[in-house]
Amino acid sequence: MPKVTHPTPFPIIWLLPILALAVCVWLGIREIMGRGPVVTVEFADGTGVEAGKTTLEYNGVEAGSVKDVELRPDLKGVIVTVALKRIARPLANAGTEYWIVHPEIGAGGVHGLDTLVSGVRLTARPGTGPQTKTFLGLDQAPAPAIADEGRTFILKADQLGSLSTGSPVMYRQLKVGQVEASRLSDDSTAVLVRIHIEPPYMDLVRTTTKFWNAGGFSFKLSLLGAEVKDSSLESLISGGVGFSTPDKEPLGPPAAPNTQFELAQEAEKDWLKWTPKIPIQAQETSPQKSKGGTLLQKVIK
Repeated sequence: MPKVTHPTPFPIIWLLPILALAVCVWLGIREIMGRGPVVTVEFADGTGVEAGKTTLEYNGVEAGSVKDVELRPDLKGVIVTVALKRIARPLANAGTEYWIVHPEIGAGGVHGLDTLVSGVRLTARPGTGPQTKTFLGLDQAPAPAIADEGRTFILKADQLGSLSTGSPVMYRQLKVGQVEASRLSDDSTAVLVRIHIEPPYMDLVRTTTKFWNAGGFSFKLSLLGAEVKDSSLESLISGGVGFSTPDKEPLGPPAAPNTQFELAQEAEKDWLKWTPKIPIQAQETSPQKSKGGTLLQKVIK
């Protein structure tokens, strides 16, 4: 009589390696799908940048990581290879600006103190050109993006003092704008400072407005007593510009864009007492950053 055999059931012991293989395949596919372009960024100095440790962040979110750091063949800089995430593909567009965030305390303010613990990081501002693979990194952070709205004015001063790009422009110690850029005048006898006033406050600047350097710390001692310059914390650190408008009627007309004013070293006492009634459309100040800003690429003319 023939012997009947039954097929051997599938060994359960094989389920575990098959499941592990499936997980590995899934993780591999997810990794490949999440990959973006690989770009190289050339910096003059790569201090603190480490392969496998330093990350690229954009708006506080990790957008890529450093895969390699090597010297240029001529030893005049370093080449950093960055693997971008798929979602960060726009950071491979031509015109993208890359820079290294180091801890910094200076005239321009306090920046990157968190890197004292976490180490330096890369950050970027996306460009609008076609995709490319090589970039020239910046030695320092670029000027902040300024919205097209608002009004721009030029201040003429004997000395720049503590003013720098991003320094606040204040009205009654409320920030209503900021410094965009500065340069020497054409005959090199003065400094020209370009400021930007936000839309709600543009009409505060009239043809009769007075501007002064509101940054830094000042202490005067005389026979009548001591006098301390009253400045906000922000202007104390990064410098600042204050302004006021005479309250005599009729008020001067609103100043046209690019009107030039003299920047005094300090405010006269009468300027601080002026209280003109100028309608504005300002709401409560918000710490949120304005959207739709454009790169600051123009120069003072």
